[in-house]
Amino acid sequence: MSISLETISRTRMAYVRQIGPYGPANKQAMETLKNWAHVQHLLTEASVLFGIPQDDPATTPPESCRYDACIVISDDFVFSGNDPVKEGELAGGDYLVYRIAHTAEAVMHAWTSIPGLVRDHGHAIADGPVMERYKGELLLRHQCELCIPVRKDANLM
Repeated sequence: MSISLETISRTRMAYVRQIGPYGPANKQAMETLKNWAHVQHLLTEASVLFGIPQDDPATTPPESCRYDACIVISDDFVFSGNDPVKEGELAGGDYLVYRIAHTAEAVMHAWTSIPGLVRDHGHAIADGPVMERYKGELLLRHQCELCIPVRKDANLM
C-alpha cells in the first residue's frame, strides 16, 4: 500500500455508462470499453483506465446508480460516430491516491478506510466521485489505485 497526493489534470475520456446496481454489470461495462479501445488501438500498456461510480449507493436507489468505465484519450482522437462509447471529461483536481492490491478484498477494505486515510493526511473529502484508476504497469503487478478527491481541512491546520 502506498499513499500520495496528486494533482490530476483535465483529462479527455471515452466512456461506457452502466446504470443499475453496482457489481458484476460494472465489469461488463469495462469489458465493453476495453473491446472498443482494442479495436481503436488505444489499449496498450501505457493506457490509463478509470472506473468511476457516480452515485453513493447509500443515498441513491440501486436502479439509479451510474458507473462509468473510462479510458483516457488524446485531445486529437476523432470518434467515428458509430462508437458504442461517449466522450467525456474529467475536470481534474487534487486527489489522495491510494495504491492497493487489485483484489476484491483489498478494494473493499480500501473503500471502508477512505475517511480515516483522508483525515490522517490532513485533508477532507472534496466534491466528486472516488475513482478507481488502472494503469498497465500496475495491473501487471496486480495493483490499482483509488483516487479520492480532497481539499485541505482547515480544522486540522
